Order: sequence, then C-alpha cells, then structure tokens
Amino acid sequence: MINCLVVDDEQHAVDVLTHHISQTPFLQLVKSTTNPIEALQIVNVQKVDLVFLDIQMPEMSGLDFAKTIQGKCKVILTTAYSEFAAEGFELEVVDYLLKPISLPRFFKAVQRVLNMVTSSIAVASEDASIEDDYIFVKTEFKGKMLKVNLKDIDYIEGMKNYVAIYHAGQKTMALLNMKDLEGRLPKKHFFRVHKSYIVSVNKIVAIEGNMVILKNVKADILLGETYKAAFYDIMKDKLMG
Repeated sequence: MINCLVVDDEQHAVDVLTHHISQTPFLQLVKSTTNPIEALQIVNVQKVDLVFLDIQMPEMSGLDFAKTIQGKCKVILTTAYSEFAAEGFELEVVDYLLKPISLPRFFKAVQRVLNMVTSSIAVASEDASIEDDYIFVKTEFKGKMLKVNLKDIDYIEGMKNYVAIYHAGQKTMALLNMKDLEGRLPKKHFFRVHKSYIVSVNKIVAIEGNMVILKNVKADILLGETYKAAFYDIMKDKLMG
C-alpha cells in the first residue's frame, strides 16, 4: 500500500484527487490539506510515500515544498499551468498532471509510482542476506516436507521429476522441477550454471575450464555453454586480470 498526501489550496482540487485515490486499490490517503505548512509537518511525522502537490499556493509554492522535503517521498505535481513542467522534472518528480485531472491520466501517473516501489522492493529482496531464509520442500516420502536453510545449500541437481538438494552434508530428494526452484531462489546468491545444476554463489571457490569447483564438494559440476556467458556477466565485477 502506498501512503498518499494531497496538498492543494483549492478544496475542489483536493476533492478530485481524494476521489481518484479512493478508486485506486494500492493507494491509501493519509491526509489532505489546503495548507502546505501543515503538509510539511505531516511529512515529518507520518509515513508518507507519495505527495500530490499543487504548484501555485499562497503560503509556499509546490516547487519550494518539493525542494524542502529533499526526496523524503515521491512527488506528483498537479497544476493548471504547463510552464512549470521543466522545473518540476529538474526536481525529479514522478509526473506532472495538468488540471482538470482525468481518472485514466491519474492511473497512468500512479502506476509509475507503483512500478518504482515494486522495483525497489525487488532489489532490496535480492540484496537481502539469506542467513535466515529457507524453503520447505516436498520429499520423496509421502506427506513429508523438509525445511532447507538457504545458507546451507551447496548445489542442486536436476533429476527428471525430482531435484537433489545438497545441503549441510545431506542430500534431499524433492518433488520439484529446476525452473520452479530457480525462480524461488534469490538470484544474487544462486545461479544456474547448467541445465542440471544450480549452485550457491557463496560456495564457489574456483572455475577450472568448464568445471565449477565448490567448497568442500567433490562432485563434478559442469558450466554449460548455454549458461556460460550469463555466468561471466554476473561475475564481471569480481573478475581481475
């Protein structure tokens, strides 16, 4: 849910935006106000993700307001005048809506915000540590599910309708396919090096020709030609010489 604040010195404009927000499932109105000074106080004490901000207001212009909050939240400018667009985008606002604001145009603007928020969450998720992350997998024994800590996984081998997960000195046969498991594992920490192998990036100690060498693992893990270019691409920042 994206928490919104509406700031406009005209109550009619506030009402229009409030209505549009009410029609948008992923938006939550925190507050609406005709006073930009009050709005500043709200931004400082409440969780506000997005401000719908009028430009021409008597106490403080919307542009000055945007400069004052210094990126604390995302901004969509709302105005009846197009001449402020260039200055608005210099402040890195998400969008610039000209009044009267139709619902379709409003949706287009807030979808940009949603995409930005979703993208940042995904990146944060990818960057997160796997120390406390885990999966539950269905084993070959009927009715049995096993918890596997991601930090313990050395590698995974595909075997037709099953995968073999090698973790903490154990081999667990799980009723999964490689594609589904690959999609669940964080890409920063696991990489598919072959149609039959996914490895933990943290466990890689060397590459010898087409072989991936893992710490304390004796298995022969091939680096397939199909996956080689992508593998070296993600490793390029770590390659020396």
